[in-house]
Amino acid sequence: MTHRHDDRLAFDRAMVTQPVWNRFDLARDATGIADNVLLHAGPPFPDPGEISRPILNSACVAAVYEGLAPSLDAAERMISSEEILLKPAQDVNVVTPLAAVVSASMPLHSVYDAWRGQHRTFAPINGGNRPALRLGLRSEAVLEHIRWLNTRCLDVLQGGLAEGIALVPLAVEGLKGGDDCHGRTPVAGAALVRELIDRSPNGVGDDETLEFLKGSPSVFLNLWMAATKLMMSRAEGVPGSGFVTAAGGNGRDVGIQVSAFPGHWYTVPATPPEGAFDVDLPQSRALGAIGDSAVVDAFGLGAMSSVRTEPPASVKSVHGMSVGEHPYFRGTGLKLGISAMAVAESGHAPRISLGILDRKGEMGRLGGGLYQVPVMPFKQAAEDILTSRQPSSG
Repeated sequence: MTHRHDDRLAFDRAMVTQPVWNRFDLARDATGIADNVLLHAGPPFPDPGEISRPILNSACVAAVYEGLAPSLDAAERMISSEEILLKPAQDVNVVTPLAAVVSASMPLHSVYDAWRGQHRTFAPINGGNRPALRLGLRSEAVLEHIRWLNTRCLDVLQGGLAEGIALVPLAVEGLKGGDDCHGRTPVAGAALVRELIDRSPNGVGDDETLEFLKGSPSVFLNLWMAATKLMMSRAEGVPGSGFVTAAGGNGRDVGIQVSAFPGHWYTVPATPPEGAFDVDLPQSRALGAIGDSAVVDAFGLGAMSSVRTEPPASVKSVHGMSVGEHPYFRGTGLKLGISAMAVAESGHAPRISLGILDRKGEMGRLGGGLYQVPVMPFKQAAEDILTSRQPSSG
């Protein structure tokens, strides 16, 4: 079938990519966003009144951090009146976890393709186990932590970068050690911290930051999200291909993009991931699926990699929607890349491991769970490809 060939071409473009983190760039320099623009996970919101509360909370904190608003209350008013605008991060090659929001002066991990020049993707520094922006809390503690992350922690990270750190070898080391590169990243995270220490010319002199990095098992995740997005973005623009190049949720909607139609989101309403809470709250407090970390699972890792240990029927369904084997991951049994055409044909859509946030934005992370992506957005994309129809805007 022609479309299988097109998917394979997109897949090959994605896989012939060597993601290397070699510097930080300010968000405004990386993306060209205006100073009053904030970037969020997943597809766009229809209007300011539809912004999920955790992202709105994070946007208020980011606006004060940026100096756009004098207070959290003023920031919320400015967002409501559209003096401050929210836009999807992935539309400008940025990925951000859960409810984390990126503002113009934030330093971002800058990941480039070492094999084919300066094409880059970007991600904010992971907030670790402190009051992190990704949790969607509206507080001075979150604001204080962002300021610390983007100064003292930034200095340590920059000091250990040297000529750059290739990210795929760290991911492979993680997979071999039991990581899935999304919900579980402690092995790759520890390897990353060792690299940074080894590459720091005079060692790491900041004990607090070193303790923070060593105590943050998800420190690798944001970097791997950027690496995954880099590989996906290399596959954009193949006519006739349903290779998935973007995936994410904003708490209200979940969406994907495919190679044939760069920049167009196929969306459905976001239901919450299914999983147990770590706190004593009713299930009704769970926010709909949120975060750009969905790109990892849409690439074939995360929850998608764990089916290797499940019954053969599950493995068969995953391999049916996947495109091919990646040369870096040989020996792992993983097939990577997801085709909207194959999902539409089989009726099996990927599942994603996601944190569950409090929809009221009061308690932060409630637990973790699995989100089963509906088949519908894949079907819509496949129909547009099969009929050679340009998707409608919106």
